[in-house]
Amino acid sequence: MMIDERNINAIVDRVVSQLAPSATKTESKPVDKIVSLKSEPYSNDLKKGCFDDIESAVQAAKKAFLDYQSIPVEQRKQIIARIREYCQAQVKTLSRLALDETGLGRYDDKIIKNETAIHKTPGVEDLEPTAYTGDRGLTIEERAPYGLIGAITPCTNPSETIICNTIGMIAGGNSVVFNPHPSAKKTSVFTVDLINQAIISAGGPPNLITTVYRPTIQSAQIMMKHPLVKLLVVTGGPAVVEAAMNSGKKVIAAGPGNPPTVVDETADFDQAAKDIIASASTDNNIICVVEKNIIVTKKAADEFKKALVRHAAVELNSLQAKRVESIIVENNHANKNWVGKDVQLILKQIGMDVDPSKRLAFAEVRADHPFARLELLMPVLPFIRANDIDEAI
Repeated sequence: MMIDERNINAIVDRVVSQLAPSATKTESKPVDKIVSLKSEPYSNDLKKGCFDDIESAVQAAKKAFLDYQSIPVEQRKQIIARIREYCQAQVKTLSRLALDETGLGRYDDKIIKNETAIHKTPGVEDLEPTAYTGDRGLTIEERAPYGLIGAITPCTNPSETIICNTIGMIAGGNSVVFNPHPSAKKTSVFTVDLINQAIISAGGPPNLITTVYRPTIQSAQIMMKHPLVKLLVVTGGPAVVEAAMNSGKKVIAAGPGNPPTVVDETADFDQAAKDIIASASTDNNIICVVEKNIIVTKKAADEFKKALVRHAAVELNSLQAKRVESIIVENNHANKNWVGKDVQLILKQIGMDVDPSKRLAFAEVRADHPFARLELLMPVLPFIRANDIDEAI
């Protein structure tokens, strides 16, 4: 097909007109222009992406998705970089908000978790197109977005999950509507507002991520069944994961976990003890992927106990363990009143004064003990003795 000069000029004019708005939008906005953190989280003033009802949140995010399709991948990189910048600037506030609102975990650990989500979540670098050539011609594989994604986030990692989900999802060209856990709604509203500020400052569309001021089970159900939502990404307990699996949509879900760690006589006991304590005590064990059971071969058990005690752990004898069990286990479930609490506070209930440097407690129990069977989400771990490595595994 021949293209004359007039057609070429028309094409150039059309491309320039499409790129011009993007060039204007990418002007940088200083971080110190972020909205004051002292504003009431439920106030509608300046809370970008936050709505009174889930239908409005869905509709706004769908419109943003359509607008987002005209934004080139290079600008997505700029948007994600701005999100990282804005969230890092407010990482202490995000961490303090979560601790104050939920009462779960440890402030310093929340800073680490937020910074990990901010800086380690992959962006568009994982989405490069791939080309294949051969006798049958050229094939190009390029990933396409799902569209509007519905996400449910937990109270254990409210801002971290929203940050991680947002970066990964908008890198792929999607928009997101969040239904957070109700007990972390203020933190979640603040996070969504902050990220929207970052997106808009980098030239992205408003409401690329949205949420509701007062999330409920009902709003979650509406979102999961909504015809405009094309994919569900759910982080939460078994009930919400099951509900998502029954929604009729494609689901990516992360539910509860009770991970074990195995130590045998070939281990470096001090290194293993330090690593297990550092991981299992992070945010007082409310992260579902950290160690929650210590299984040790009988040849290693006694020496490994000593190593744990040397490195910020407290060993409970059988009587102390029984008394702790009566407090933190209720009706064969973890007592929610003690989820995510410091080990000092838990052990104080049985009259033990524990040094502030201690991060967790452990007790030797059988494999069928409630400490082992239940995901406690507390810095109290079972220590289970096995005859050999095969039995331990």
